[in-house]
Amino acid sequence: MRAQPVLAGVLLVACALLIGCGQVGEPLYPALRIPTRVTDLTAVERGDKIDVRFTIAPLTIEGLTLKSIGSVDLRIGPNPGGKLSINDWANGAQQFPVPPPVQPGAVETVLPTKDFISKELVVAVRVANDKGRLSDWSNFYAVTIEPPLATPADFHADPVPEGVRLTWQAPGENSFRIFRKESEQKEPSLLGTSDKPEYLDTTTEYEKAYQYYVQGLHDKTESDVAQSKTPVLKDIFPPHVPTGLTVSVGVGSVDLAWDRNTESDFKEYRVFRSEENGPFVQIAAGLEGPVYSDHNVTSGKHYRYQISAVDQVGNVSAPCEPIEVTAP
Repeated sequence: MRAQPVLAGVLLVACALLIGCGQVGEPLYPALRIPTRVTDLTAVERGDKIDVRFTIAPLTIEGLTLKSIGSVDLRIGPNPGGKLSINDWANGAQQFPVPPPVQPGAVETVLPTKDFISKELVVAVRVANDKGRLSDWSNFYAVTIEPPLATPADFHADPVPEGVRLTWQAPGENSFRIFRKESEQKEPSLLGTSDKPEYLDTTTEYEKAYQYYVQGLHDKTESDVAQSKTPVLKDIFPPHVPTGLTVSVGVGSVDLAWDRNTESDFKEYRVFRSEENGPFVQIAAGLEGPVYSDHNVTSGKHYRYQISAVDQVGNVSAPCEPIEVTAP
Protein backbone atom coordinates (compact mmCIF):
# COMPACT_ATOMS: atom_id res chain seq x y z
CA MET A 1 0.00 0.00 0.00
CA ARG A 2 2.98 2.31 0.57
CA ALA A 3 3.89 2.14 -3.17
CA GLN A 4 1.01 4.41 -4.23
CA PRO A 5 2.08 7.52 -2.20
CA VAL A 6 5.68 7.07 -3.32
CA LEU A 7 4.63 6.81 -6.97
CA ALA A 8 2.46 9.92 -6.63
CA GLY A 9 5.40 11.84 -5.15
CA VAL A 10 7.65 10.78 -8.00
CA LEU A 11 5.06 11.89 -10.56
CA LEU A 12 4.70 15.29 -8.88
CA VAL A 13 8.46 15.86 -8.91
CA ALA A 14 8.69 14.82 -12.57
CA CYS A 15 5.83 17.14 -13.50
CA ALA A 16 7.48 20.02 -11.69
CA LEU A 17 10.73 19.36 -13.52
CA LEU A 18 8.94 19.26 -16.86
CA ILE A 19 7.16 22.57 -16.16
CA GLY A 20 10.42 24.19 -15.08
CA CYS A 21 12.12 23.15 -18.30
CA GLY A 22 9.53 25.12 -20.30
CA GLN A 23 10.64 28.50 -18.85
CA VAL A 24 13.64 29.93 -20.82
CA GLY A 25 15.04 33.39 -19.86
CA GLU A 26 13.10 36.58 -19.09
CA PRO A 27 9.65 37.16 -20.63
CA LEU A 28 9.68 39.06 -23.97
CA TYR A 29 7.79 42.35 -24.33
CA PRO A 30 6.37 43.61 -27.65
CA ALA A 31 8.66 46.08 -29.53
CA LEU A 32 7.44 49.70 -29.52
CA ARG A 33 9.00 50.36 -32.95
CA ILE A 34 9.66 54.03 -32.15
CA PRO A 35 11.40 55.83 -35.06
CA THR A 36 15.03 56.79 -34.62
CA ARG A 37 15.65 60.47 -33.82
CA VAL A 38 16.43 62.71 -36.82
CA THR A 39 19.97 64.11 -36.54
CA ASP A 40 20.62 65.92 -39.85
CA LEU A 41 17.86 68.55 -40.05
CA THR A 42 18.82 71.79 -41.89
CA ALA A 43 16.88 74.95 -42.78
CA VAL A 44 17.86 77.57 -45.37
CA GLU A 45 15.98 80.72 -46.36
CA ARG A 46 15.54 80.64 -50.14
CA GLY A 47 13.41 83.32 -51.78
CA ASP A 48 10.22 83.72 -49.75
CA LYS A 49 10.42 80.18 -48.35
CA ILE A 50 12.41 78.29 -45.71
CA ASP A 51 13.76 75.10 -47.27
CA VAL A 52 13.80 72.37 -44.59
CA ARG A 53 15.52 69.04 -45.20
CA PHE A 54 16.10 65.95 -43.06
CA THR A 55 16.40 62.18 -43.26
CA ILE A 56 14.13 59.60 -41.64
CA ALA A 57 16.24 56.59 -40.65
CA PRO A 58 15.15 53.13 -41.85
CA LEU A 59 15.44 51.56 -38.39
CA THR A 60 13.61 51.96 -35.10
CA ILE A 61 15.33 52.58 -31.77
CA GLU A 62 15.30 48.79 -31.25
CA GLY A 63 17.17 48.28 -34.55
CA LEU A 64 14.10 46.91 -36.31
CA THR A 65 12.90 47.94 -39.75
CA LEU A 66 10.62 50.99 -39.68
CA LYS A 67 7.75 49.63 -41.75
CA SER A 68 5.34 52.56 -41.65
CA ILE A 69 5.49 56.29 -40.88
CA GLY A 70 2.40 57.65 -39.17
CA SER A 71 3.10 61.40 -39.02
CA VAL A 72 5.80 64.07 -39.15
CA ASP A 73 5.69 66.82 -36.52
CA LEU A 74 7.64 69.84 -37.82
CA ARG A 75 7.76 73.00 -35.71
CA ILE A 76 9.38 76.42 -35.94
CA GLY A 77 9.58 78.96 -33.15
CA PRO A 78 11.73 81.65 -31.51
CA ASN A 79 15.25 80.66 -30.63
CA PRO A 80 15.09 79.64 -26.93
CA GLY A 81 18.77 80.43 -26.42
CA GLY A 82 19.08 77.69 -23.79
CA LYS A 83 16.41 79.29 -21.57
CA LEU A 84 13.56 76.92 -22.37
CA SER A 85 13.19 73.18 -22.17
CA ILE A 86 12.45 71.28 -25.35
CA ASN A 87 8.85 70.73 -24.33
CA ASP A 88 8.32 74.42 -23.45
CA TRP A 89 9.79 75.45 -26.81
CA ALA A 90 7.62 72.93 -28.65
CA ASN A 91 4.44 74.13 -26.90
CA GLY A 92 5.09 77.71 -28.04
CA ALA A 93 6.34 76.88 -31.54
CA GLN A 94 4.20 76.92 -34.66
CA GLN A 95 3.42 73.50 -36.07
CA PHE A 96 3.49 72.81 -39.80
CA PRO A 97 1.93 69.58 -41.05
CA VAL A 98 4.15 67.55 -43.34
CA PRO A 99 2.61 64.63 -45.26
CA PRO A 100 4.34 61.46 -44.02
CA PRO A 101 6.45 59.85 -46.73
CA VAL A 102 5.65 56.34 -47.89
CA GLN A 103 9.01 55.05 -46.72
CA PRO A 104 12.04 56.30 -44.76
CA GLY A 105 14.62 58.45 -46.52
CA ALA A 106 15.27 62.08 -47.46
CA VAL A 107 12.45 64.56 -46.83
CA GLU A 108 12.24 68.12 -48.15
CA THR A 109 9.52 70.64 -47.37
CA VAL A 110 9.13 74.43 -47.39
CA LEU A 111 7.75 76.90 -44.86
CA PRO A 112 6.64 80.47 -45.65
CA THR A 113 8.82 83.34 -44.41
CA LYS A 114 6.16 86.09 -44.34
CA ASP A 115 5.42 85.73 -40.60
CA PHE A 116 9.06 85.41 -39.55
CA ILE A 117 10.93 88.31 -41.19
CA SER A 118 13.81 89.64 -39.04
CA LYS A 119 13.36 86.90 -36.44
CA GLU A 120 15.81 84.38 -35.00
CA LEU A 121 14.16 80.99 -35.19
CA VAL A 122 14.75 77.35 -34.42
CA VAL A 123 13.39 74.45 -36.46
CA ALA A 124 12.97 70.88 -35.16
CA VAL A 125 11.11 67.73 -36.17
CA ARG A 126 10.03 64.41 -34.72
CA VAL A 127 8.55 61.36 -36.41
CA ALA A 128 5.77 58.98 -35.28
CA ASN A 129 5.14 55.41 -36.30
CA ASP A 130 1.73 54.14 -37.41
CA LYS A 131 0.74 53.66 -33.74
CA GLY A 132 1.43 57.32 -32.95
CA ARG A 133 4.57 56.60 -30.93
CA LEU A 134 6.91 59.58 -31.39
CA SER A 135 10.67 59.77 -31.69
CA ASP A 136 12.71 62.26 -29.67
CA TRP A 137 13.04 65.76 -31.11
CA SER A 138 15.67 66.17 -33.79
CA ASN A 139 18.67 68.44 -33.63
CA PHE A 140 17.63 72.10 -33.24
CA TYR A 141 18.58 74.15 -36.32
CA ALA A 142 18.82 77.93 -35.92
CA VAL A 143 18.05 80.27 -38.82
CA THR A 144 17.68 84.08 -38.97
CA ILE A 145 15.07 85.21 -41.49
CA GLU A 146 16.02 88.24 -43.59
CA PRO A 147 13.84 90.10 -46.11
CA PRO A 148 13.63 87.70 -49.09
CA LEU A 149 16.19 88.10 -51.87
CA ALA A 150 14.81 88.77 -55.33
CA THR A 151 15.43 86.17 -58.01
CA PRO A 152 18.18 87.36 -60.41
CA ALA A 153 16.56 89.07 -63.40
CA ASP A 154 17.47 89.69 -67.06
CA PHE A 155 19.57 86.54 -67.08
CA HIS A 156 21.31 86.10 -70.43
CA ALA A 157 23.72 83.49 -71.77
CA ASP A 158 25.47 84.86 -74.85
CA PRO A 159 27.98 82.93 -76.97
CA VAL A 160 31.32 84.74 -77.31
CA PRO A 161 34.62 83.62 -78.85
CA GLU A 162 35.91 82.55 -75.40
CA GLY A 163 32.81 80.47 -74.54
CA VAL A 164 29.52 81.70 -73.01
CA ARG A 165 29.19 84.99 -71.15
CA LEU A 166 26.49 85.07 -68.45
CA THR A 167 25.01 88.36 -67.22
CA TRP A 168 22.10 89.19 -64.90
CA GLN A 169 20.66 91.85 -62.57
CA ALA A 170 20.53 91.34 -58.78
CA PRO A 171 21.11 94.53 -56.78
CA GLY A 172 20.47 92.96 -53.34
CA GLU A 173 22.96 90.08 -53.55
CA ASN A 174 26.71 90.18 -52.88
CA SER A 175 27.70 86.79 -54.28
CA PHE A 176 26.34 84.22 -56.67
CA ARG A 177 26.38 80.51 -57.46
CA ILE A 178 26.37 79.49 -61.12
CA PHE A 179 25.14 76.06 -62.20
CA ARG A 180 25.21 74.34 -65.60
CA LYS A 181 23.40 71.36 -67.07
CA GLU A 182 24.49 69.66 -70.27
CA SER A 183 22.01 67.80 -72.45
CA GLU A 184 22.99 64.38 -71.05
CA GLN A 185 22.80 65.46 -67.40
CA LYS A 186 19.70 64.94 -65.26
CA GLU A 187 20.57 67.60 -62.69
CA PRO A 188 22.66 70.77 -62.95
CA SER A 189 26.07 70.85 -61.29
CA LEU A 190 27.89 73.75 -59.68
CA LEU A 191 29.99 75.53 -62.31
CA GLY A 192 31.49 78.32 -60.23
CA THR A 193 30.89 81.38 -58.05
CA SER A 194 31.10 85.11 -58.66
CA ASP A 195 31.05 88.27 -56.57
CA LYS A 196 29.54 90.32 -59.40
CA PRO A 197 26.56 89.78 -61.75
CA GLU A 198 28.51 88.19 -64.59
CA TYR A 199 30.45 85.01 -65.33
CA LEU A 200 32.44 83.69 -68.30
CA ASP A 201 32.23 79.95 -68.97
CA THR A 202 35.35 78.99 -70.91
CA THR A 203 34.79 75.21 -70.68
CA THR A 204 32.14 74.91 -73.40
CA GLU A 205 32.28 72.87 -76.58
CA TYR A 206 30.67 73.69 -79.92
CA GLU A 207 27.63 71.69 -81.04
CA LYS A 208 26.59 71.11 -77.41
CA ALA A 209 23.49 72.49 -75.66
CA TYR A 210 23.93 74.08 -72.23
CA GLN A 211 21.38 75.26 -69.67
CA TYR A 212 22.57 77.77 -67.08
CA TYR A 213 21.21 78.70 -63.64
CA VAL A 214 22.19 81.46 -61.22
CA GLN A 215 21.36 81.94 -57.53
CA GLY A 216 21.98 85.05 -55.45
CA LEU A 217 23.40 84.94 -51.91
CA HIS A 218 23.52 87.38 -49.00
CA ASP A 219 25.24 85.91 -45.96
CA LYS A 220 23.29 82.64 -45.32
CA THR A 221 20.18 83.73 -47.24
CA GLU A 222 19.62 82.44 -50.77
CA SER A 223 17.46 83.64 -53.64
CA ASP A 224 15.38 81.42 -55.87
CA VAL A 225 17.24 80.13 -58.92
CA ALA A 226 16.97 81.88 -62.29
CA GLN A 227 17.25 79.85 -65.49
CA SER A 228 18.61 80.88 -68.88
CA LYS A 229 17.57 79.92 -72.38
CA THR A 230 20.57 78.82 -74.41
CA PRO A 231 20.56 77.30 -77.91
CA VAL A 232 23.03 74.71 -79.14
CA LEU A 233 26.43 76.41 -79.16
CA LYS A 234 27.61 77.08 -82.71
CA ASP A 235 31.04 78.23 -83.88
CA ILE A 236 30.27 81.49 -85.66
CA PHE A 237 33.41 83.29 -84.54
CA PRO A 238 36.21 83.93 -87.05
CA PRO A 239 39.87 83.88 -86.08
CA HIS A 240 41.66 87.09 -85.13
CA VAL A 241 42.67 89.38 -87.97
CA PRO A 242 46.31 88.67 -88.87
CA THR A 243 48.77 91.28 -87.60
CA GLY A 244 52.33 92.36 -88.19
CA LEU A 245 52.28 92.15 -92.02
CA THR A 246 55.64 93.14 -93.55
CA VAL A 247 56.89 93.13 -97.13
CA SER A 248 60.29 92.79 -98.82
CA VAL A 249 61.08 92.79 -102.55
CA GLY A 250 63.54 90.79 -104.56
CA VAL A 251 64.25 90.17 -108.19
CA GLY A 252 60.87 89.20 -109.69
CA SER A 253 59.14 88.57 -106.35
CA VAL A 254 57.39 90.22 -103.43
CA ASP A 255 57.86 88.42 -100.10
CA LEU A 256 55.26 88.75 -97.33
CA ALA A 257 55.47 87.74 -93.65
CA TRP A 258 53.13 88.27 -90.65
CA ASP A 259 52.49 87.14 -87.09
CA ARG A 260 51.18 83.61 -86.56
CA ASN A 261 47.59 83.12 -85.33
CA THR A 262 47.32 81.20 -82.06
CA GLU A 263 43.67 80.00 -82.09
CA SER A 264 43.29 76.28 -81.41
CA ASP A 265 40.91 75.89 -84.37
CA PHE A 266 43.05 77.81 -86.89
CA LYS A 267 43.20 76.20 -90.35
CA GLU A 268 44.78 78.41 -93.02
CA TYR A 269 45.62 81.86 -94.42
CA ARG A 270 44.40 83.50 -97.60
CA VAL A 271 46.31 86.20 -99.53
CA PHE A 272 44.66 89.01 -101.51
CA ARG A 273 46.32 91.41 -103.94
CA SER A 274 45.37 94.67 -105.64
CA GLU A 275 47.17 95.92 -108.78
CA GLU A 276 47.43 99.65 -109.43
CA ASN A 277 44.79 100.44 -106.76
CA GLY A 278 42.26 98.11 -108.35
CA PRO A 279 40.01 95.68 -106.42
CA PHE A 280 41.54 93.02 -104.19
CA VAL A 281 41.64 89.52 -105.69
CA GLN A 282 42.51 86.30 -103.86
CA ILE A 283 45.82 84.95 -105.15
CA ALA A 284 46.58 82.23 -102.58
CA ALA A 285 44.79 79.97 -100.05
CA GLY A 286 45.55 76.99 -97.83
CA LEU A 287 48.69 78.55 -96.35
CA GLU A 288 49.50 76.98 -92.98
CA GLY A 289 52.47 79.26 -92.22
CA PRO A 290 52.61 83.08 -92.01
CA VAL A 291 54.72 83.65 -95.13
CA TYR A 292 54.07 84.00 -98.86
CA SER A 293 56.13 84.91 -101.94
CA ASP A 294 54.40 86.45 -104.94
CA HIS A 295 56.42 85.70 -108.08
CA ASN A 296 53.77 86.90 -110.51
CA VAL A 297 54.74 90.57 -110.40
CA THR A 298 55.74 93.08 -113.05
CA SER A 299 58.57 95.52 -112.51
CA GLY A 300 57.40 99.06 -111.86
CA LYS A 301 53.82 98.08 -110.94
CA HIS A 302 52.18 99.19 -107.70
CA TYR A 303 50.74 96.40 -105.53
CA ARG A 304 48.74 96.18 -102.27
CA TYR A 305 48.42 93.00 -100.16
CA GLN A 306 46.05 91.80 -97.44
CA ILE A 307 45.88 88.57 -95.36
CA SER A 308 42.82 86.78 -93.87
CA ALA A 309 42.75 83.84 -91.45
CA VAL A 310 40.31 80.89 -91.67
CA ASP A 311 39.27 78.40 -88.94
CA GLN A 312 38.35 74.71 -89.16
CA VAL A 313 34.65 75.32 -89.86
CA GLY A 314 35.26 77.99 -92.51
CA ASN A 315 34.83 81.20 -90.51
CA VAL A 316 36.96 83.87 -92.24
CA SER A 317 38.49 86.84 -90.46
CA ALA A 318 38.39 90.34 -91.83
CA PRO A 319 41.48 91.15 -93.91
CA CYS A 320 44.36 92.91 -92.23
CA GLU A 321 45.38 96.44 -93.04
CA PRO A 322 46.88 96.50 -96.58
CA ILE A 323 50.57 96.96 -97.19
CA GLU A 324 51.84 98.62 -100.38
CA VAL A 325 54.88 98.04 -102.53
CA THR A 326 56.16 98.82 -106.03
CA ALA A 327 57.94 95.96 -107.74
CA PRO A 328 61.54 96.84 -108.65
